[in-house]
Amino acid sequence: MGDFQSTDKLARRGLLFILSSPSGAGKTTLSQMLLKADEEIKLSVSATTRPPRPGEQDGVHYHFVSDAQFDRMVEEDDFYEWAHVFNHRYGTPKGAIREALKDGQDFLFDIDWQGTQQLKQKDDQDVVTVFVLPPSLDELRRRLESRAQDSSDVIDDRMERARAEISHWAEYDYVVVNDSVDECFDRVREVLDAERMKRTRQTGLIPFVRELMG
Repeated sequence: MGDFQSTDKLARRGLLFILSSPSGAGKTTLSQMLLKADEEIKLSVSATTRPPRPGEQDGVHYHFVSDAQFDRMVEEDDFYEWAHVFNHRYGTPKGAIREALKDGQDFLFDIDWQGTQQLKQKDDQDVVTVFVLPPSLDELRRRLESRAQDSSDVIDDRMERARAEISHWAEYDYVVVNDSVDECFDRVREVLDAERMKRTRQTGLIPFVRELMG
């Protein structure tokens, strides 16, 4: 009789878990909560042409690159996706991601709908997309104003961008409303757990079932 093999330890392929939302709807908070609570997922570090903000470290928060470096990466097809965001460019380098997926490493992405569509075109089988909605646009504006970081003109611009982002909600696999951040986080965790159990990602099931059947 073969040794018992715990199904919790079966090999699986990793996934690319995308959280998108309008600015202020909570995806950054949810991302931080997920990274703290789940050791099996890590943040995909984007390359950007914008300068570092206070406290940001190169290679940890972003890969800070020049315009010339970014151009070269585009020419060499070294991005899963890239886009212009607020006068700067952001992109997801392929790097070691594809190899890590084979070993079961999950990656978290904090990108907009344009980046999401590009990523799905490059690697649809590994992508899981979640869109986070605010409970209302009034509440979204209140959250943006409560930060006390931006002028009213900047907030108006962000609200217009939010409306544009929200119009693409139906292009996502899952949609959650962030009325309570804790309840919203629980729903995001449920989505991630279920996607990890998909038969097509459980690469260890084939040898496990073969042994099971004898």
